[in-house]
This record gives sequence, C-alpha cells and structure tokens, in this order.
Amino acid sequence: MDDMWTAVRWLHVLAMAFFVGGQLLLVVAVVPVARRAPDRELLRAIAHRFGVGTLVAIAVLLATGSAMAFHEDLWASGRLQLKLILVALVAVLVIWHMRRPAWHVLEVAIFAGSLAIVWLGLTLVHG
Repeated sequence: MDDMWTAVRWLHVLAMAFFVGGQLLLVVAVVPVARRAPDRELLRAIAHRFGVGTLVAIAVLLATGSAMAFHEDLWASGRLQLKLILVALVAVLVIWHMRRPAWHVLEVAIFAGSLAIVWLGLTLVHG
C-alpha cells in the first residue's frame, strides 16, 4: 500500500514539475528568444501547446492531490483550503491566458500563483 501512495505522490510531483518547470523554461529561454524571431506564430504555437499540457497537469494535480488529502485527512487544513483556492484561480488564469495571450500580466499572475501553490504544498507535507 505504501508503494501506491509513493506512486501517487510521484505523479503529483511530476505534474507540478511540468507545470512550474515549463513556466520557468518559457520565461527564461523560449519567450525572450522567440519574441525577437520574425515568426511570432511559433511562439503562439509553443505557448498554446504548453497551455494544453498545463491543463492536463492541473487535472493530474487535482486527482492526486485530492487522493492524498483524503489519505492524510487534510481537508480541514487552512493551508490546503488556501492552496485549493489558488489552484482554482491559476486554472482560470491559464484558460484566460490561452484566450488572451497578449495580456502578459496573466503570465506573471500564473507564475506567482504557481510558486505560492508549491510553497503551500511543501508546508502541508513538511510544516
């Protein structure tokens, strides 16, 4: 049974790594280079593809996070409640950003929210 929960936690961390790591890659490398390129459609295609992958990662995070919250009896935790509110907000921001990619303030809000979610997740486990 412990192996199953290790696998659930592994999937959760993998999805989080895709979500936050992908944002870091976009911010640090892809967007600065692609904005100087004459073909802006390439940047749009990369961002859109990452947005779709992000929605899949969020679904995995919700499924595995819910399972772990039940297993650890964390539903009454204020930290978990705040984390879930931020997850919902970031999911809405991702969808909004996919529809309005020129609104760069959404990128900042998504990234800041994602970092806060990771922090809260770590405090749930190690707090």
